[in-house]
Amino acid sequence: MHRKSSEPLRLGEFEIYVLASILGAHGRSYGAAIHEAVEEITSRDVAQGAVYTALMRLEDKGLVTSWLGESTPERGGRPKRYYTVEAAGQRALCAALGTMKRAARLVALRQKL
Repeated sequence: MHRKSSEPLRLGEFEIYVLASILGAHGRSYGAAIHEAVEEITSRDVAQGAVYTALMRLEDKGLVTSWLGESTPERGGRPKRYYTVEAAGQRALCAALGTMKRAARLVALRQKL
């Protein structure tokens, strides 16, 4: 099945967690903070590499953008990479969460029968 250009991109479960983590970071949307938020959402240990792979994938899809901040002494002069969710990423996340809500309602309805 082909996606219509007006439809948001479909997201995997982990991509949903990463996008939600960026949106909930309140100005701390860099890799380590996103990683911590994903672990908090999932209540499990998550490999940092998995988060960075998802971030690259989301950036390739045009759902997030990144930029380098100022260099910091505590990072040995290396800058942090910050992430923000683009409008297309927000639409994709809303669509994915809407689908999950419909699925949850269906399960709840079936359990009442």
